Amino acid sequence: MQTQIENNIATVILAAGKGTRLNCTDKPKVMLEIGNKPVVSYIVETLSGIGFDKDQMVLVVGFEKGKVMDYFGDTVTYAEQTEQLGTAHATCVGMEKLTGDVEHVLVMGGDDSAFYTEETLMHFVDSHTKSGAVLSLLTAEVENPEGLGRIIRNDEGLFVQVLEKEQLSVEQKDIREISTGTFCFNKKWFETIFPNMKQIDGLGELGLPKTVEMAVEAKEKIQAIKLENSNEWFGINTLDELQKANELKNLSIL
Repeated sequence: MQTQIENNIATVILAAGKGTRLNCTDKPKVMLEIGNKPVVSYIVETLSGIGFDKDQMVLVVGFEKGKVMDYFGDTVTYAEQTEQLGTAHATCVGMEKLTGDVEHVLVMGGDDSAFYTEETLMHFVDSHTKSGAVLSLLTAEVENPEGLGRIIRNDEGLFVQVLEKEQLSVEQKDIREISTGTFCFNKKWFETIFPNMKQIDGLGELGLPKTVEMAVEAKEKIQAIKLENSNEWFGINTLDELQKANELKNLSIL
């Protein structure tokens, strides 16, 4: 496995969300602090550690964007999502800032990626670029999947769908493999399918899970790669989760 990122790979970090459930009124959700630093700062450091430079790292900003831009300065590239139209829309906005030689794009949330290791991300990107897949998704098996999107596999165990919590049947709610929301895309493929993307039923937004559906319908190659350590994905959606993430980060830096 390679130890440094290639020049034809870039990353888009979604950092435009307000964080309504966390009562964020004066700063974006990704700027809430754990271990005395903004949540999103950890993934930027990790990506920098494996060789992503300013031109290869796009932060998609929106709500209180100045707080993010003041913190990172000119160490990353910025794209502004002026309307909250979903994660796929934010990804498209971010990709527009990338240079023409980029072939593959790693996409992740700035609010749930603080615990990813360099090794995990390198393995994920390496697996994607070697596979020939138009889309790769990082998944995790968790004890309590309630409220999270689930990974649907067919009878042969092949990954075929991501269902949001609002779309699950009673039986599907027992599935413990969840989507981390971290994707790798073939950039040209994503840009080709995005104009034809429809909103996710019941959510009214252009969400990244739709890309899986579109790839399957077109019989394109996709893959799901499960985290070896599911604790590396840590969603922060409640004050309790924020407190736990803070405790874990403080423990890791002692």
